[in-house]
Amino acid sequence: MLAILDYGAGNQTSVRRALEHLGIPCAVTADPAELESAQGIIFPGVGAAGQAMRALTAVGADSALRRAVDVGQPLLGICLGCQILLSRSEENDARTLDIVPGVCRRFDEMLLQEDGSGIQVPHMGWNSLHMREESRLLDGISPAAEFYFVHSYYVEPAPVFVIATTVYGAEFCSVYGRDGLWAVQFHPEKSGRPGLALLRNFYDCCRGASHAQ
Repeated sequence: MLAILDYGAGNQTSVRRALEHLGIPCAVTADPAELESAQGIIFPGVGAAGQAMRALTAVGADSALRRAVDVGQPLLGICLGCQILLSRSEENDARTLDIVPGVCRRFDEMLLQEDGSGIQVPHMGWNSLHMREESRLLDGISPAAEFYFVHSYYVEPAPVFVIATTVYGAEFCSVYGRDGLWAVQFHPEKSGRPGLALLRNFYDCCRGASHAQ
């Protein structure tokens, strides 16, 4: 069973529906016992970094996420969840979880697209990934696949964690992590077949993993 972290600031319902479509058992929960016993945790998010960090702390979910990483329980951060795993966010000048070293920055609205027009912030739409490192999370997904993005901020993790990048005015990291700990800037649950394939890959990784109880 996968646990979808409920901290009052996420898009848990759309993630749950995507997993149910795949036949993957899941539960939306903030219960520490359920989180600990799950095969893996999905950390979704929509909203502002400061508000989300306050919500995480209020329910003890910050400690639950750090514990999961410490014991090797697979974790997938999505969108705001991807951003908050880093050390700091320029949004609200927020100190974030610091599970992965890095900073989340706002898009520069002076950046230009390939056709010479200015970018729009937030970045909304479909974009492809440019692979920098191999990852089980992306197994079997076509290099031409596109994923759905909605964000005003982008992540700058330590370079050793960068798995894939995307270009929107400039190149930014769109997938980062290491085996068992991944984060994606886009919404796989809203990205059609490629997104569903990514979620299936995550579940397959969770089933093959073991972590301390």
